[in-house]
Amino acid sequence: MLDQEINKLNALNLSTSESPSSKTLSYQSNKAEINLWQRIYSRFEIKDENNSRSKKYEDWYSARPEYVERMMDRSQKYLFYVVGEVEKRGMPSEIALLPMIESAYNPIANSRSKAVGIWQFIPSTGRLYGLKQDWWQDKRRNVVDATNAALDYLQKLHALFGTWDLALAAYNAGEGTVSRAIARNKAKGLPTDYAHLKLPAETKDYVPKLQAIKNIVSNPNHYGLYIDPIPNKPYFTYVDAPAVIDADLAANLAEISYDEFLLLNSEHRRPLIRTNEKTQQLILPISSADTFIKNLSQNEKPLVSWNIYQPKRNEKIKAIANKFDMEESDLIKANDLNPQKIIKPSTIILVAKKEGEETNANQDISESKIQKDSKSEDSAKPNKYKVKPGDTLTKISKKYGISIDELKDINQITSSDIQIGSILRFQRNN
Repeated sequence: MLDQEINKLNALNLSTSESPSSKTLSYQSNKAEINLWQRIYSRFEIKDENNSRSKKYEDWYSARPEYVERMMDRSQKYLFYVVGEVEKRGMPSEIALLPMIESAYNPIANSRSKAVGIWQFIPSTGRLYGLKQDWWQDKRRNVVDATNAALDYLQKLHALFGTWDLALAAYNAGEGTVSRAIARNKAKGLPTDYAHLKLPAETKDYVPKLQAIKNIVSNPNHYGLYIDPIPNKPYFTYVDAPAVIDADLAANLAEISYDEFLLLNSEHRRPLIRTNEKTQQLILPISSADTFIKNLSQNEKPLVSWNIYQPKRNEKIKAIANKFDMEESDLIKANDLNPQKIIKPSTIILVAKKEGEETNANQDISESKIQKDSKSEDSAKPNKYKVKPGDTLTKISKKYGISIDELKDINQITSSDIQIGSILRFQRNN
């Protein structure tokens, strides 16, 4: 079976002996081992729907080989894990390619609608699927947790709509948008499949865009693109770490770059990584896991260079930075502060620990005491909201980090007009 698959792929020109520097190359295939791309290709199940829309995106990607190269390179860190989880659930392997059109496999990608991570969860949907978001961390950026949440959501949508193209459309536009489009067509006696539904332009392009990626992965040299092979083996693993540790120290102990560490642990929003538990787990390349464990056991230096500080009334950012011998920009960046706002004295921030000073960063801190002026995607959101003069669905959705479609769906609103004094809910009734 293995040899049959390799022969099938070779017949489709998925290997080459030419130099990788040429931009007209495809995979370099080792017949002794199927690489991860081939594993993905062999499990495609969603019906091909090649049309003018998919051709448009094939041309778009073909014209941007550097973009494709960066996207594919980023995916190497995460793709083996995502493919494995997709397969465990019996889902089509095309689903593992979905983060390419969502975020170009960038775990720190942010959208205008406050969607975050490789799967681009908005705050409300992320919370609905168990992705914690607070001042210290945002689980939407955790590739493991977000992948499992996304697959849960996609399976729910597939069960609801019955086909993968409709499930994908609902993932993009919201189940309410797709349900309403189906209802409109039913009322008119029209077909209710994806191709015949009146959907937002972005959603009409969503499945064709995935088709374009699917075609490129299947035969990149046809599009003048080169894609490096990815070994069919895991890239990362979990390691146990102290409950409180500097992010840059963790990277140094693993002997990897800080950027590499952040790409694998991008859920952590502060330079200090901490939990209220006795230990925590970090994600590291498998090749660096033993190095981290060894260096940690031999480390004699402090694990933490930060302290927790409660500002005094009317104390300015510049004064705090001077007090702790910090650059003002470093203080702002570490705490995601808004330099135009005064820090409330009832909250806390991170400051540089002075030499010889004991750390207080391992203390148990209630979330209510943490700086609320930060640009947190998890800003406080009431259960209900009374519409005020000048309010629009767009303003309300942006303010509270919820999509317009989800807001409509929860409140069973069919138009964009809202009445002053009406009550909007932000969560579905159980």
